[in-house]
Amino acid sequence: MWNERYGSEEYLFGTEPADFLLRARPWLREGDTALAIADGEGRNSVWLAGQGLHVTAFDMAPNAVAKARKLAKARGVAVDFHVNDLDGWDWTRTHDVVAGIFIQFIGPEERALLFQRIGAALRPGGMLLLHGYAPRQVGYGTGGPPDAENMYTLDLLHGAFAGWEVLRAEDFDAEVDEGKGHSGRSALIDFIARKPG
Repeated sequence: MWNERYGSEEYLFGTEPADFLLRARPWLREGDTALAIADGEGRNSVWLAGQGLHVTAFDMAPNAVAKARKLAKARGVAVDFHVNDLDGWDWTRTHDVVAGIFIQFIGPEERALLFQRIGAALRPGGMLLLHGYAPRQVGYGTGGPPDAENMYTLDLLHGAFAGWEVLRAEDFDAEVDEGKGHSGRSALIDFIARKPG
């Protein structure tokens, strides 16, 4: 399904990064290593590379990764792209930053495992950048899956990353204009946290 969605020449979610990354910019450090999970067509990983981070990214859709490589070339940055799904990725490879942006295509049980994997993939003191939809997004219908249980709440994230230093935790509504895939009034969650050192 995802490979078909990414099959056209048009970038489904546009080529500019999620606004969330602009809010996260103060916590990013040039030279850090970053992993972009389920990165799609590369708009976020390419932006991170443009900020001077050494970025690795993966997505399960070959069509998406091909477009991501094209975008990186056009922007003159290097990203280490891979075609992988969540189960196929080597989570023992550690990074300074792990970014998960609109990765709500899995349910609660799989999500709990993913959060454990993210923790393993971050070095001590590393930074989690997590951005997605709150449950009321289902009623807005402007992007994301139709399943409220896939969405985030701040309580859920504080519980999943208990003991981490939370640097930003916001639940808010905003107008989003990120290609055809995300457009209109949206219920958003920002969560930035540092893994204990």
